[in-house]
Amino acid sequence: MVETFAVAVAVAETVSGKLRSAAFQEICSMWDVRDDVEKLKDVLVDAEEQQMHNREITFWLRKFKCACYHVEDLLDEVEMEALRKKILERGGCTGRKVGHFFSSSNPLAFRFRMGRKMREAKKMLGEIAINKSKFHLLEGRPSVKNVIHGERETYSFVKTSNVIGRDEDKENIVHFLMNPTDGEGEGEDVPVLPIVGIGGVGKTALAQLVFNNERVKSHFESRIWVCVAEDFDIKQLMIKTIKSATGMKCTDMNKEELHKDLHDCLNDKRCFMVLDDVWNEDKRLWNELKDLLCGGAAQGSKIIVTTGTQKVATITGTVPHYDLEHLSDENCLSLFLKLAFKEGEEKQHKNLVRIGEEIVPKCIGVALAVETLGSLLCSTREERDWKVVRDSEIWRLEQKENGILPAL
Repeated sequence: MVETFAVAVAVAETVSGKLRSAAFQEICSMWDVRDDVEKLKDVLVDAEEQQMHNREITFWLRKFKCACYHVEDLLDEVEMEALRKKILERGGCTGRKVGHFFSSSNPLAFRFRMGRKMREAKKMLGEIAINKSKFHLLEGRPSVKNVIHGERETYSFVKTSNVIGRDEDKENIVHFLMNPTDGEGEGEDVPVLPIVGIGGVGKTALAQLVFNNERVKSHFESRIWVCVAEDFDIKQLMIKTIKSATGMKCTDMNKEELHKDLHDCLNDKRCFMVLDDVWNEDKRLWNELKDLLCGGAAQGSKIIVTTGTQKVATITGTVPHYDLEHLSDENCLSLFLKLAFKEGEEKQHKNLVRIGEEIVPKCIGVALAVETLGSLLCSTREERDWKVVRDSEIWRLEQKENGILPAL
């Protein structure tokens, strides 16, 4: 059933993406299938959750998937016809033979056939939309794109030479870890420093740098790395913490047994914990986890939380949060060239370096965007490939708050 949902999502994304492109704007205006696909796509997340309890929804998803395949086939047929026209045009055919696809000079048979198929597609989508109403599916749920991505998992290792422009940030965080904070020792709380920044700006990389710093290693008796991500499950986080601290697997334990083992591995030790990629905004759940992590930890223990939201920082932090700024254009260019070329190779491709200098500012200091594009372009030395990235219309998409750049 999950596979049915995943395929339906993937096909719907492909179809709606094509229908948003400039090439199909006129199709949308003539047959208006884009809104039908988008409205149905908006309820897919809720459909996935409910299908576990309602087999009818599974059949509904299959019908929606088939309808999307049908629309995709039609769009492919339009693309093929457009390509055929271009080939004829380059071959020197007359304007009458190669007129615009939607102009009056198009073959009537093709226009008629496509019109009939599009009407059939709209009818299929309309029937699916009517059947949807009996399941009471909710629109406006989290983005389908967020659902189809697997859970992100991070680890503590980092190659320090690959992280550029974060030396000052690293020193600031290390200073926090090595020195007492105001009020430390007066209560049982372990100081928590949230590192806040948009997706891809380098929060995890900074935490990795700090985690592997030699002064930090020697200062703390125990270092623990836990990737939290979106599933803030207390039991699983206890298991992850124990495994990171001791290497022990304890998946078959209940919460009481886990609590005892967790207390034993933290008891009277000066610990440094990184809770990476925290999204939980439930203060009650956070307090429960913090009580478990702080119980028994020795004075001088510290926790760092990385998050993309100010709300999480407010809930978790006991000291003012650390706002991670975007990388400077200079650092971005250094990182980009390091990944796009082998050492010293950029001197042989000054034309590509100039294009890279125009690409980098569009990444607005987001390290992950720079890394992705640099790694992508390292495989080609064709100037036209680099220009395609530079001139792509995707840069015009709006950057959402806490989101990763549309370039990714």
